[in-house]
Amino acid sequence: MQTIVDEAGLSFELSENQRMIADMVRDFGAREIEPYKMDWDERQAFPVDLFQKLGSLGLLGVLVPETYGGSGFGYAEYVTAIQEIARIDGSIGLSVAAHNSLCTGHILQFGNEAQKKKWLPKLATGERLGAWGLTEANTGSDAANMRTVAVEDGDHFVLNGSKNFITHGKSGHVAVIIARTGETGDSHGMTAFVIEKGTPGFSAGRKENKLGMRASETTELIFQDCRVPRENVLGKVGEGFVQALKVLDGGRISIAALSLGIAQGAYEAALRYAQERRQFGRPIADFQAIAFKLADMATELEAARLLTFRAADRKTRGLPVTQESAMAKYYASEVAVRCANEAVQIFGGYGYTKDFPAEKYYRDAKLCTIGEGTSEIQKVVISRSILRG
Repeated sequence: MQTIVDEAGLSFELSENQRMIADMVRDFGAREIEPYKMDWDERQAFPVDLFQKLGSLGLLGVLVPETYGGSGFGYAEYVTAIQEIARIDGSIGLSVAAHNSLCTGHILQFGNEAQKKKWLPKLATGERLGAWGLTEANTGSDAANMRTVAVEDGDHFVLNGSKNFITHGKSGHVAVIIARTGETGDSHGMTAFVIEKGTPGFSAGRKENKLGMRASETTELIFQDCRVPRENVLGKVGEGFVQALKVLDGGRISIAALSLGIAQGAYEAALRYAQERRQFGRPIADFQAIAFKLADMATELEAARLLTFRAADRKTRGLPVTQESAMAKYYASEVAVRCANEAVQIFGGYGYTKDFPAEKYYRDAKLCTIGEGTSEIQKVVISRSILRG
């Protein structure tokens, strides 16, 4: 282990692999993301070419074993990668997280050997981009009552319905979709399918016009008599919802890492500005009102980091993480919002303009308290866990 002191003055320990990944991402991000992120944001442009480059660096298959073309790392390295990307641009961090932990992660965790060999190598290298569909317009947190149905027809299932708020819904090449194959409301009445782009009856719908994370593509997915071969079922019929809950345990660590990166970026920008901006003959960081804001941000950031890496460590070791990942996601996402808010306040009027970085962190941060389970849902998960003893 090596103790690292980041540019904001916070110290923490990184393994050699984590340090290597952090250095690689910072160097790559300075060249390939930082100069273009505001243009992508303004145009809501999803930079597909960038993801091919990220794939060549091994960042789209961080958790995938080398046998299937991945990097073969654990969750500590994965969290490090997402955090460092999100520190530069939350949009890119979100897309990398969704690709790794949701679509790719679902196939890795529940696919059979033939399915893993078919889809993981191209997903891990960035040749193919992944999407994951659980949410529907009328069943956000109430996923068990989804309306997208899959009906058996010989060696196929026929899907009808739609999903919304899907990352890479248009540009993705491979999607893992949860559809109802049993009774409405039955947690064992849903099944996971892998559907490839170009399958007849499978298409992208409306693209969302978002407040933040604007370079990360979010669209509807539509199924109209979409025929999916039985061999594309992940696990057993009826296991889809249970699988999704387990996938989301890891996904919440992803969002915690994403939140951590956004909070870190906002904090570093605010700290630099507070040391450079002078009022009444001295840097504004000398005034207690500003210094105390920075102290609160640094403390909460460090606490969020500890929760996130604790969950990551348990996940890597194969231990239960439902409570730990929910705590990390809940706390880190709220910290991201608070840090971004304080960064805007420290920048003052400039924080409200697009010429300075604070406003983008502010817009991007809010999604972290909503995506992959709202803060309120995390409290439900945590409270149920602790009350079960």
